[in-house]
Amino acid sequence: MRWKPSHWPQANWILFGLMLGMLLGLIANSFITTAESMERLQWWLTNVVTPVGRLFIRIIFMIVIPLIFSAIVLGVAEMGDVRKLGRVGLKTLGFTLFLSGVSVLIGLVLVNVLEPGRHLDPATRTQLTAKYSAQALVIESSPAPAPLAQTLLNLIPQNPLAEAVNAFTANYTGGGLLSVMVFSLIFGVALAMAPSGKVAALVSMLHGLFEVCMNVIGLAMLLAPVGVACLGFALTAQMGFDVVRSLGFYVGVVVLGLALQLFGTYALLLKFWAKTSPFTFFRNIGEVMLTAFSTSSSNVTLPVSLRVAEEKLRLPPQISRFVLTVGATANQNGTALYEGVTVLFLAQVFGVELSLGQQFMVALMCVLAGLGTAGVPGGSLPLVVGVLVSIKVPGESIAIILGIDRLLDMCRTTLNVTGDLVCATLVANSEAPQRSDMHPAKSD
Repeated sequence: MRWKPSHWPQANWILFGLMLGMLLGLIANSFITTAESMERLQWWLTNVVTPVGRLFIRIIFMIVIPLIFSAIVLGVAEMGDVRKLGRVGLKTLGFTLFLSGVSVLIGLVLVNVLEPGRHLDPATRTQLTAKYSAQALVIESSPAPAPLAQTLLNLIPQNPLAEAVNAFTANYTGGGLLSVMVFSLIFGVALAMAPSGKVAALVSMLHGLFEVCMNVIGLAMLLAPVGVACLGFALTAQMGFDVVRSLGFYVGVVVLGLALQLFGTYALLLKFWAKTSPFTFFRNIGEVMLTAFSTSSSNVTLPVSLRVAEEKLRLPPQISRFVLTVGATANQNGTALYEGVTVLFLAQVFGVELSLGQQFMVALMCVLAGLGTAGVPGGSLPLVVGVLVSIKVPGESIAIILGIDRLLDMCRTTLNVTGDLVCATLVANSEAPQRSDMHPAKSD
């Protein structure tokens, strides 16, 4: 039995902690009037607030690798029929590409219609570029993506343990987490093909491992309200309203696009494809959305998504475990939308006119980049730089949006993890639409 806190729902505690932290951060920011006060604030943020805020995230990261391995292997093995795995995999890929394509299209249409880059004056552009130029240099100097053939080859790990060790290492050029997933997938297929009597003990051990991982997550989530309060404080204490005000049109376009995808595309698919009440669905996954928003990490949110999919959405574990673990890295349509908007925004800022064909190529690159973006905070920025350079926009221009990126990272991660759960619901519904327990309660 998994340990869970009583009294107030976990989502309410997380929301309360987040709002309190952000409010206190804004108050602290308003008192920063001198270089000395800013230095004192940075000391507290570096040595106290941020470490406390990241404590529960580190605990979750600690358990992600064994959780992903056990979840994918069990999900594949419990499907029984390998042909069903192929069918589920193709459906997952199809929904992922469709959702990513729609999200990028929404973003590009909004940028072309609202033109947020035309509203940023040259003085603000110069100021922001100078302020964040050092961070931009680090991002721009990230290793270039490996050739396609090598990237595909890296998915098959020579040493799965080495890939697991480096799964969250910055600028790692190997397969990383995707390689761990591929290894787990192959292991699960082989397990499903083996005689059940000979592998029963192994299957039982994997079930035990999965349960232990979920219990560790339950304990870590007890720290979540305090952790997200600290993270919210660190965000607003440093950023304040200045950066948001300077980049208001850009922020508005990104958030509007994410909202249209969330409450438009997702809601319509849930209502008319999965025959599920969107309101009930969003209410059931509130804890997942808040965890994603506060941590900016799909990988950190994955354990919470798995638990909510099983306990509240009542999705079949063999499908939800497979779709959600793969989706945490592959289904990043919020990131794809953000990348498309950011690239066109910066092109407008620097007066680079893009033809319809060039915008189509940007859209395609953003969809493909979203499939492999690391599910960690800021994981999409190196890919944005790569797309910028390809359309002759200076890579260092990424500095303009770095001040606001953390807030937008929180927003797009929320859409990413919600998209994973939507995808899992759609796949589960298409596999067994006759079962009423495949999805949340239908609308009246």
